[in-house]
Amino acid sequence: MGDAEDSFIHIPVLGQEVVEGLGLRSGGHYLDATVGGGGHSRLMLEAVPDVQITALDQDVNAIEAAQKNLAEFGDRVQFVHTNFADFKPGMVQFDGILADLGVSSPQFDHPDRGFSFRLAAPLDMRMDQQQSLTAAEVINTWDEVDLANIFYTYGEERLSRRIARRIVERRPFETTTDLAETIFHAVPRSYRYGRIHPATRTFQALRIAVNQELKVLETFLTLAPDWLKPAGRLCLISFHSLEDRIVKHQFRESEKLHVITKKPIVPTETEMEQNVRSRSAKLRVAEKVAIDSAKSS
Repeated sequence: MGDAEDSFIHIPVLGQEVVEGLGLRSGGHYLDATVGGGGHSRLMLEAVPDVQITALDQDVNAIEAAQKNLAEFGDRVQFVHTNFADFKPGMVQFDGILADLGVSSPQFDHPDRGFSFRLAAPLDMRMDQQQSLTAAEVINTWDEVDLANIFYTYGEERLSRRIARRIVERRPFETTTDLAETIFHAVPRSYRYGRIHPATRTFQALRIAVNQELKVLETFLTLAPDWLKPAGRLCLISFHSLEDRIVKHQFRESEKLHVITKKPIVPTETEMEQNVRSRSAKLRVAEKVAIDSAKSS
C-alpha cells in the first residue's frame, strides 16, 4: 500500500446536495472546514470556475491528500492545518461554509490510526496526531464511572456500566482488537449477534471523547455565523444523532441564522448502495440573516 495520503480518497457524501445547499455563486469564497481528501472541494471548484476555497483539516494526512487531489486548481485553494473550532479567519467573510463531520474512510481503513476494531492496531483514535490524549490513555487510566458515562452519553450504550466494569477488570489494553474482544464477552450472548458489533457504540464514544468532538462542534457552530456574509450558507453533514441534535438546536436557536432545511436531507437509495458509509448522513442548511432583518425579528 502507498503512503497515507495516496490512499486518502474521499468519496463526498451528499455531494450534489451540498453544492445546491451552498448556493455557489460566481466569484464566491467558500470555507471547507473539514476538507478530508478534497472530495467536496473538488465538486465546488468544478461547479463554478472562479470560486475560491479555504480548506481546513486537523489531520495532516488529509491536508497532504487534498493538496495532491486539488493541485490542478492552483491558488484557487488555500490550505490550513487546524481544527475548525480553532480557525481564525481574521477579517475574511465567506459566501458559504461546509463541515462534513464524518470520519474519513482512510482514517477507518488505516489500521494504525486505531479507529476501527476490525484489524489489530494501537488504541490511538486521534484526528490530530499532534495532540497528546489517546484512546489508550482514556481506556487504561480513566476511572470506571467516567468510562461508563462516556459510553452512555457519547455512544448511547445502554450496557455502559457493565462494559466499563469489565474493561477496568481486564486493563491495561494495547490494541483495538483486544478491547473489542473484551467488550464482546462483557455483554449478554443475545446482544453479541445483533445488527452491529457490540463494540461499535463504545468505539464511537471513545473517538468522540478523545477528539472532544461534540464540544468542538458546539464551539464551531457558535463562531461560524460570524464568518459568513449576509445570505451566506452554512451546510453541516452529521453522522449520528448526537451531532445532528446539536446542529438542529444551534441552527434553530441562533439569531444570526435562518434554517433552510426544516428536515435534514438524507442520501438517495442509489447513493447508499454506492457508498455504504453515507447511510447515516444528514445534511442541514442554514442561511446568515441580514443585520436589519435580524433586528426586526
